[in-house]
Formats: sequence, C-alpha cells, structure tokens
Amino acid sequence: MRNKLLPAPSFPRKELTMPVPVSAFDVKPWIRPAETTENLDWAPLKTINLSIFDQPGGKQKLAEDLRDSAKNVGFWIVTGHGIPDEEVLRQLSIANTFFNLPIEEKRKYPCDFSIGNYFGYREPKRTIGDTSVKENMEMLNIPKYTVNDDYKDVSKHDIVKAYEEEIAAFHRKLFERVAAKLFVLLAIILELPENYLLDAHAYDKKSEDHLRYMIYHPRSLEDRKLANDGRGGGHTDFGSLTLLFSQNVAGLQIRTPTGEWKYVKPVTGGITVNNADVLQFLTKGYIKSTIHRVVGPPADQSHLHRLGLLYFVRPADDTPIVPVPSPVLEREGLLTEEDREAQQHPENAVKGYDWTRARVENAHNRTKVSRSYDDNIEEKTFNYKGLEVRKRWY
Repeated sequence: MRNKLLPAPSFPRKELTMPVPVSAFDVKPWIRPAETTENLDWAPLKTINLSIFDQPGGKQKLAEDLRDSAKNVGFWIVTGHGIPDEEVLRQLSIANTFFNLPIEEKRKYPCDFSIGNYFGYREPKRTIGDTSVKENMEMLNIPKYTVNDDYKDVSKHDIVKAYEEEIAAFHRKLFERVAAKLFVLLAIILELPENYLLDAHAYDKKSEDHLRYMIYHPRSLEDRKLANDGRGGGHTDFGSLTLLFSQNVAGLQIRTPTGEWKYVKPVTGGITVNNADVLQFLTKGYIKSTIHRVVGPPADQSHLHRLGLLYFVRPADDTPIVPVPSPVLEREGLLTEEDREAQQHPENAVKGYDWTRARVENAHNRTKVSRSYDDNIEEKTFNYKGLEVRKRWY
C-alpha cells in the first residue's frame, strides 16, 4: 500500500493510533520546564516547514530551502510535521517514568558495547578523564517495530512492553512523517531519484535505528568544573540523521564552520535535525555531518534534569556505504575513479550494520572518556576499513 503522505517513494503504512493502555506503571504527565531567560549565543538555524511537502512544487521548494543547511551547516529545525505535541509529551512522560525506576530494574537489559549493540539501557558508569566524576547521562534505546517483527528477540524492559503499542506507533509515525520526507528532499538536492536514499534507510528494513529516551542529571558546581562542564569535546553522530524534540533546557551546542560554539534554541513544536557520518560518507562530504556537544545548562536551569526524546536513523544493515551516483557530486569534482569503481561493486563495500556496530563498540566499550584533547584517554580518529572520522573537536 502506498503512503498517501509521500507519493513518490512507496513503503508500507499502518494506521497509527495512540491508545493509552492500562498499566501498573504510574506514568505521570511530564511538563516542559520554562526556557532560560539568559541571553545565550544562539545558532541561526533554518526552519523547514514540512506542511507544504505534498503541495504542487512543495518538495522542490523545500529542497532548495534545505540545501544550504544540509551542505554547510548540518543542523536545521523541522516544523509542520504533523506529530501532535501531546504524543511527544506522552513519550517524554514514559521516559521520565523509566528513569525514575530502581536502578536494578533499569539494569536488566543493558547495551552490550562489547559487540557494538546500542539497544537497551546505558548506565552512567564511565569516568571523565583522570577525575572520579562520572558521566551524568542515562539512556534507553528502543529498536524499530518492523512488519516482519525483526527485533522480537531483543529483550525489552517491562515498561516498554506495557506501552509497546503506542511506542511502536510513535516510532513509525516519526520516521514516515519526518525522516522519510527528509531523505526525499536530500535526494532532490543531490539530483537522485526521490526514493534513492529512502530505500537505503526504509523503516521496514533491518537497521540499527532506535528511539531514544535520554536524561542528563544536574551536577554540583564542583563536579561541573572537574568534568569541564561537558566542554571536553564535540562529536558527530554515527548514522545518517538524528531527530531531537525540543524540551527547553538549554545545553546543545553546534560548532559553526568558523569554529565557534553556539547554542541550539528550543522551538515549540519543532524537531532539531542533524546530518550524521553516513550521509557524509555517501556524499563525499557534500552533505555535512556537524560537530555538536551538550554542555551544562545555564544558571537558571542548572538544577533541572534535562530529559530528551530522540530518533537515530541508521542505514539499513545491508546498505553499502559507497558514494552515491549524484550528478551534483560529479559537477563538484568530488567523485574519483575509485569511487566509480566502488559504485560498480557494492558487494565489496562496508555495510551499514558493520559500520554502525564497529563505531559504537569503539566509542562506548571503555571505562573512561576524554576531558580534554591532551589526556590521551582515547584515540583521536576512528578508521573502519577506510571510513574515517575524527572523534573529538575542542
């Protein structure tokens, strides 16, 4: 059945409803805190209003609007996506309930970083540099709910199983109404068939995609100083796209092309989107994977827990990571003979699953993380079979 919201590419669509099940868990409504009143140095990000996507000429206009952000900035804001805010708040409420569970319950199904598996619970265990200060974040990563039920054997916490129907519906809706359309726009920018990138990331293909519940806990002033307040270094994301819902506690910063760190301002009803490493690989750097970090919140929010709701889009497990045959990349002189040869033999390329698992294992299967560039806690770059990224920016 074709997706009425997205006539060009086709992919299965289910009627998405959000029933609220009866459960033993006491999920209290979570309310966004007030925005900071401090005058922060906000990044001037472009807003892309997806409500015109299906209008005549809408995709082409949106693609042109997105071009500079995708190529030079790597971050933008999406509005007009059609996901009701009450559904977003509901997911944040479930997330908040999970993080308030006893640690023994949360630890039942941990991420297994020894094999690069990011599904499950991540506990704040690692220490910062040579200090005794631990990371202050927790997260729960929930895999996709595909038509073939590919992840039925992934162990899930009781609270996820209790609300699985609405989590699954939200999971798919977020992909279809936001990520899928963005892949179409990026394909138009690259002068590729509209479904080219979408086919490489289709929701019902196996991949390392996940919905993430995340929380940053407040730190004491002393610990903030010891941990360098999160300013130890920025990073790029491992997959293709990252979607982040606004939650009002400031802390996310991007590194501009001129090397400045600027805050990302929450936008009511908006989703902050950023490109990640795989899109940069696929486009030989034409699509920019932007460096970002999370720092401690401003003084008037320093007492708050920073709750987050994100979706990480990874390439399908079997997607070959080779430069796409884009006329734009040809005109820009980005494609080499080696790239053209790789396009002819995708069976020899690194696949999406292998890249993602290797990158996750390298980044997270450790007990310490860097506080500064000079502490030698971790290597400066990561190279997997020719795919290379710098790991930290300071």
